[in-house]
Amino acid sequence: MAEYCKSLSDDHRAFVEAQQMFFVATADAKSPVNISPKGMDSLRILDANRLVWLNLTGSGNETFIHLQSVPRMTLMWCSFAKQPQILRVYGNAQCVLPRDDAWPDYVSLMPEQVGARQFFVVHIEVVQTSCGWGGARNAAGQRATNTQ
Repeated sequence: MAEYCKSLSDDHRAFVEAQQMFFVATADAKSPVNISPKGMDSLRILDANRLVWLNLTGSGNETFIHLQSVPRMTLMWCSFAKQPQILRVYGNAQCVLPRDDAWPDYVSLMPEQVGARQFFVVHIEVVQTSCGWGGARNAAGQRATNTQ
């Protein structure tokens, strides 16, 4: 069952920091939802209600384009290991570009990355966790059942 709260707890932080990948979803009023995998040591939790991630060049720049009209952003982490879990962060994001005064503050938080394009600072409104059992499968490929 999903649980909701208004900020990241220490347990949430530990879960996020243990994951190698996360997903970012955005959309504007006229486009489909864009969901992109992210990783490469590009995310930092600033406090219980803010995080920042560094967007690198690669594919398109839909996230930036979407945020120009609709600042909503969802980030999701998932683990299907021994203790499956899904964690989503819902919030509003602002973009920080290399020409912005805040850029050096965020660059100092990350390892140097080729292709650093912009930072997205996410102001967290809701944190949601769920058990992740629906996606977990055992070694035989059967959907796992929660026996707890």
